[in-house]
Amino acid sequence: MTLKMLIRVNLHLMSCWPELYRGGSYTWPDSGSTCETFVEGASPKLLRQQLNGKMTARTSMVVLSLDTKEVDSLKDGVNFKKNPSDGKCYIIYKSSSVFKACKNQCKHQGGVFIEDIEDLDGRTVKCTKHNWKLNVSSMKYVNLPDSFQQDELVVEILDEGGMQLVELSPIDPWLTAPRKPLELQEGEVKITYLTHACMELQFGQKCFLFDPWLRGPAFARGWWLLHEPPADCLDRLCAADLIYISHLHSDHLSYPTLKVLSERRPDVPIYVGDTSRPVFWDLEQSKVKLTNIKVTPFGVWQNVDEKLRFMILMDGVHPEVDTCIIVDYKGHMILNTVDCTRPNGGRLPQNVDLMMSDFAGGASGFPMTFQGGKYSNSWKREFIKNERKKLLNYKATLVKSLQPRIYCPFAGYFVEAHPSDKYIKDTNIKNSPEDLNALINKLAPDTKTWTPKPGAMLDLGLALKDPTSSKAITDPPASTKIYKESWEFDLYVDELNSALDSEIFKHSDWIQFYYSWAGFRDYNLVVRMIETDDNFEKLSNGYDYFVDFLDLSFPSTRPDREHHYIEIKNRVGVMRYVVLHGCLWDDLYIGFQNRISRDPDIYHHRFWNHFQTHLPLRCPDWNQFLAGVETLKSRSPSPNTLSPNQRSHQPPTKRSQSEACAATTKTAAPLQKKEQTSRPSTTRIHHTKEVTRPTCPTIPEPTGQNQQSTLSPIPGTRTQPQLDKWGNKTRPTPRPPTRNARPKMAGPPKCKLRACIGTCTPHTQKKRDPKGQPSSQADPTMHHPAHHHAQGKDASPASRRAAQNQAKLRFPTVNLSDARPAAPTYGGQSHHAQVHHSKPCS
Repeated sequence: MTLKMLIRVNLHLMSCWPELYRGGSYTWPDSGSTCETFVEGASPKLLRQQLNGKMTARTSMVVLSLDTKEVDSLKDGVNFKKNPSDGKCYIIYKSSSVFKACKNQCKHQGGVFIEDIEDLDGRTVKCTKHNWKLNVSSMKYVNLPDSFQQDELVVEILDEGGMQLVELSPIDPWLTAPRKPLELQEGEVKITYLTHACMELQFGQKCFLFDPWLRGPAFARGWWLLHEPPADCLDRLCAADLIYISHLHSDHLSYPTLKVLSERRPDVPIYVGDTSRPVFWDLEQSKVKLTNIKVTPFGVWQNVDEKLRFMILMDGVHPEVDTCIIVDYKGHMILNTVDCTRPNGGRLPQNVDLMMSDFAGGASGFPMTFQGGKYSNSWKREFIKNERKKLLNYKATLVKSLQPRIYCPFAGYFVEAHPSDKYIKDTNIKNSPEDLNALINKLAPDTKTWTPKPGAMLDLGLALKDPTSSKAITDPPASTKIYKESWEFDLYVDELNSALDSEIFKHSDWIQFYYSWAGFRDYNLVVRMIETDDNFEKLSNGYDYFVDFLDLSFPSTRPDREHHYIEIKNRVGVMRYVVLHGCLWDDLYIGFQNRISRDPDIYHHRFWNHFQTHLPLRCPDWNQFLAGVETLKSRSPSPNTLSPNQRSHQPPTKRSQSEACAATTKTAAPLQKKEQTSRPSTTRIHHTKEVTRPTCPTIPEPTGQNQQSTLSPIPGTRTQPQLDKWGNKTRPTPRPPTRNARPKMAGPPKCKLRACIGTCTPHTQKKRDPKGQPSSQADPTMHHPAHHHAQGKDASPASRRAAQNQAKLRFPTVNLSDARPAAPTYGGQSHHAQVHHSKPCS
């Protein structure tokens, strides 16, 4: 295959190396021609290094050959073909004279595809593992839209009419400059397990530490350490010569742990992979002072000294965040795949001396946090049981294929210890390391397995000389505490709840400001966000609002058009902390801090991937937001001049643990502006002389006549029609009118009674006859009785109650009653909650 043919056909196949492709152009070194990349993500510098041989080079391999007769026998649509020499199966799609091909392997978790009997067009196949469907004509997954793109094979038609399927691959980078293994002396290489994914590796005089999570929670307050780390673990951390942090998740990148390091040795070299989302993207926000972070390219040996080197590799499924590592000492390799789903795209070194990987499962909110529909407790239990079994078999099969000398399961020793998460702890059953090692001993009897305990040490030299030697592994003393029994809940939960006091949440405009900053839109999804207490009971004084991501508007109810819908209940302290600091939503989702229902019941990869991975690298500029609020307040009436019903009330604030459990706080009044024309809450955005934006739903206020609820643009920032009031670009997207969109009318401001929350129209709205013409008679069902002359404050109590009941029926999805829920709790617990374990990770 010629170079030009490879350029023409296969530039779009670079998903094998997505870290090299971030857009732009590059020049082939032997041709001088410049080509545009077709896949987002191209770093021209890294690509030139790759092509010049400094990193890795691409190779081609024929994986399947068909003769003319076999090609002629291919039917239109999907064809399954097996290579008789190695038994591997491939899928070929034929449409007229056009062919496409790929491996018969699902990119999610490596399942096998079969024919989809529901497909009438002959274009899709279905995975036997999780029923993912792949459209082979486009190489896109159809029942998980916008998720993965299947890697294509090159289809080469031969002159005689035959066909070859060609796979383009990088060479195995660890084979660059190979070293012959030298004999290890006793005590020369020692691996000590500390806790979770934290390993200390001693290579002669050099100390290498992996993923130190030694104190505090992870994912907000959802994960806590299962194992009690050794008493000197922080001293070991600060004595390390170098540290590797695999990815940005807080069970690997632990700022409470790194804060100790920054106070003692801030210049320790910390190595991370060159992921598209930087591992330390929020270092400045964390206030942790580290001065020697080294971002390392993938697939390149990093020499520590003449004996020790390491290489960081990317994950094939989540290359934007996940990495793994190979360490080479005197020719002996240690492979740590950490949390990678398909480390290095599935290409890994065989016969390494030690392999470590995750094993437990349960690192996701699905299905534990999902409600409604099929998500009964029995369905969840059965699903979790099957998923854990699949993961166990996958890990055991991977070990069997790689044949390491020693295998150690780790990076799964966490527990949902907070008492408010007892349901998650009881439901989210995890794999046992003993069960995995027993299965490996059955499938790969030549591999020695090690189930680590905190402080246990493996002498690699002794283990390689005599795998049966009892001296190879030194367990901690019998009196050593293995499992944690207490956690500092109050310290870390109070830190999260400190966001409740933030000034920004006293102004409902934060909703539009935050989601405009997030930058996700042009997607037909409506999300309802509800603030709750620890038991996921809705707070009567919390925010409850809709976000329509089709045009990034904030309606009061679900629109009439067909759309996907998700309802998310979030613990108020965690949600406000995430908003205030611009955190990724992993803290909410992986940390089990919400409850989710969806209609229809499908996974929206684009939505979750954006909020879990692709939020802006800098947190929202809340100083800019508050400056705009102050400008508006300076032009509004002084609170001292307002009537009692018009004065502002405070939103929920952080209190002591006893007060937080007993108090329900008051709500924040919306911003006001004089003589503002009342508008429907779903008003479209028009770029004329001024920018008119949708109204954010606000938390309910005490009812008062002629109160104004329309959110006014902040003066002084609207310099161009294309910018919103905070200076962000707006892109109005036409969409069908909703049931709340009504003509702009002059008159009294919107109703603020709890049943409406600003959704009803002014009392001057006219009733229309069947032909659509205005009627001379006002329609009493189109507005709230408090604004109707015939049903104002002089009306009888019976008539007012009847009209209020009618209004509540009219707006059922946003009706908030005056009844207060049970006293909310914001997570405070004692410092010594007891948790007992019968066996690890069960």
